[in-house]
Amino acid sequence: MSNTYLTADQLSERIHYNARTIRNELVDSCLIEGLHYVRPFGRRKMLFIWEQIEKDMLLSSDDSIALAS
Repeated sequence: MSNTYLTADQLSERIHYNARTIRNELVDSCLIEGLHYVRPFGRRKMLFIWEQIEKDMLLSSDDSIALAS
């Protein structure tokens, strides 16, 4: 399976969150290293895995709909 790797700026365009919000608030609370993002070559830069983020966003939206009923 091929993954789509996005920078924080590219991810922000897709999910309509500010890139700073993604880096400062979502990383390590909602987005987990190794699952939702990687740090290539052990560096500081993060690359986000679009397919996993999209999958988890859709799963969590199903849960919230069930709770609202």
